[in-house]
Amino acid sequence: MADESKSILLVDDEQSITDFVSYSLMKDGYKVDVANSGEDGFRLACARNYDLYILDIMLPGMDGYELCRRIRSRSSSPVLFLSARDTELDKVVGLEIGGDDYLAKPFGVRELIARVHALLRRGALEGGVKDSVMQASGITLDEDRHTAVGDNGQNIDLTPREFELLACLMREAGKVVTREDLLRQAWGWEYITETKTVDTHIKRLRDKIAAAGIDPAIIETVRGYGYRLRA
Repeated sequence: MADESKSILLVDDEQSITDFVSYSLMKDGYKVDVANSGEDGFRLACARNYDLYILDIMLPGMDGYELCRRIRSRSSSPVLFLSARDTELDKVVGLEIGGDDYLAKPFGVRELIARVHALLRRGALEGGVKDSVMQASGITLDEDRHTAVGDNGQNIDLTPREFELLACLMREAGKVVTREDLLRQAWGWEYITETKTVDTHIKRLRDKIAAAGIDPAIIETVRGYGYRLRA
């Protein structure tokens, strides 16, 4: 059962989708607000910070991509895209502009709930007692405070998904981590069907690291296998 304190904003212009999705999420214990256009969705997003945003891409007026850009400028909460368009380009565009996951229509309630749980999960896959502070490659990451700071004192502004991805790499600093393992650890996906998601997020993570004055080459690509954070 979900944490009832978690709030979700659902933006879709198809009433059959909003009825089905909102009912399923509320039945699972979430608080759900619904908007039928990008403009209405943005007004709600400005009024409060939700724990998760679920956005249709093909919205009337302001589309889901533009809505995501505006939400991302004010919130780091995860964004799940819904769309009848299921091409690789659509997925890449959505992830490049700040989305965290992409679910193609039609979809089943079990997959929807699993994706929502995974996006909202914070450290549930990490068992046992651990030190919340890690240091590697000129970065200090504090999982309790959810901060990442370079040795130069510059904050690294990360979305929750980017933060989890960096944390996974830092835990295994100096070792190669496969794309599949990154998806399992940072996304909580048990069934791996799409690994390009990792590549897109790694690119964004490198860009954020570079913007903070840190060499993005500290994240090394191991072709055909995965990624390694330089120890």
